[in-house]
Amino acid sequence: MSLLLSCASARTSNLFCSSQKVNGRERELQYPILPNHNKDLNFLIKKLAPPLTAVLLAVSPIICFPPESLGQTLDIQRGATLFNRACIGCHDTGGNIIQPVATLFTKDLERNGVDTEEEIYRVTYFGKGRMPGFGEKCTPRGQCTFGPRLQDEEIKLLAEFVKFQADKGWPNVSTD
Repeated sequence: MSLLLSCASARTSNLFCSSQKVNGRERELQYPILPNHNKDLNFLIKKLAPPLTAVLLAVSPIICFPPESLGQTLDIQRGATLFNRACIGCHDTGGNIIQPVATLFTKDLERNGVDTEEEIYRVTYFGKGRMPGFGEKCTPRGQCTFGPRLQDEEIKLLAEFVKFQADKGWPNVSTD
């Protein structure tokens, strides 16, 4: 009887007891007694489902196209922020509203000889054709942007971001 009571007390403290001893033999209980947590479970589901869904959606680009490291994730986000600030006016989602054959998709980058990070950096720094250069020391003046210039490190991040996005087919990357 004391074993049965100890199992019953264990049942209340550990949620359920999987076995008990009767006549010196241990036997498994077929129906462990669980406390009624339906109210609590429903409350948690209602409260946690929306934020968990939001988190899942926020990280879905990273899940679908995982970067190699946390540092690369941060660089991609910084590159996305720079892209949204300096490039999106002409190159929204990798396209080109001014010159449709000069998109940032892999096939056009290859056709135009700008399919490496180094070439993307060079074109972003000095400009090419109708695209103005954004580098701090960009010359000649008419080929360069009249807007704010970008630092070398920023152009490097942009080149990495554009190459990464082109390789992935330009999935959306949120900067929030």
